[in-house]
Parts: sequence; C-alpha cells; structure tokens
Amino acid sequence: MSVEQEQTERTIRCLVAKVGLDGHDRGAHVIARALRDAGFEVIYSGLHRAPDEVVQAAVQEDVDVVGISILSGAHNTLVPKILDGLKEYDAFDDRLILVGGIVPDDDQEELRGQGVDEIFGPGASMEEMIDYIHQNAPER
Repeated sequence: MSVEQEQTERTIRCLVAKVGLDGHDRGAHVIARALRDAGFEVIYSGLHRAPDEVVQAAVQEDVDVVGISILSGAHNTLVPKILDGLKEYDAFDDRLILVGGIVPDDDQEELRGQGVDEIFGPGASMEEMIDYIHQNAPER
C-alpha cells in the first residue's frame, strides 16, 4: 500500500448503541470488541440511552455505522425514533443502520421498510456482520 493510499483510506466509524431500558449489554460489548479488532473505530453508547441520545452521538461522532442493540422487544417503538432523528439532522442517507438482537421475523420487514439496512439476530456470526459492514458502509 502506498503512502498516498494510506492517507486517503478512512477508518470506518461505528456506534454501538443500547437504547431503552434493556439492561443486557454483554453482547454489545462483544460486538464492539470484535468490530474494534476488525479495524473499525468503535464508540459504545453505554446502557439505557434514549433514542435522541443515540442520534446525538451518531451526529456528533460522525459515524458511518449506527448499530442498535435491542433485546427488550421495544424495537418497533425505539428504532423508528432513532431513524426519524437521523432524518431530522439530515444524517440518515449516508449511514448504515444495523439492528442486533431479538426481532421477530414479522417485524423485520417493517423495520427494513423504515430504513434499517440489516438485522442480525441470534446466531449471526461476527464475521458475517464485519463482512456486511465492509461491503455496505457508505463511502464518504
């Protein structure tokens, strides 16, 4: 790799966010570490974030990927609020939006229709997620 290539390549920035009252964050920590080890720059939101806090973090940190970890079953309420907030700040179109956790099949199509790019449920591998980000992260 030439020096010029190194200077022009940009590290993909990922926000791993825990939204709502869901207090289970072991998986989010594992994912954050795996993304870091794969060479991404990772920001972890911490527990119990409001949708607006996730939006603010995504905008302020200028992330390429917003990963929303949710196990509480409130995905149909909280994820659309994050999507709407990103749209309000004109920060939706150039970001990859991922959801991880337990999302019933019937709800996945609706979330994708609202703008979620991919949903990784139980059993998804880290390699699958990392490959998806590499292939789909927006070039900015």
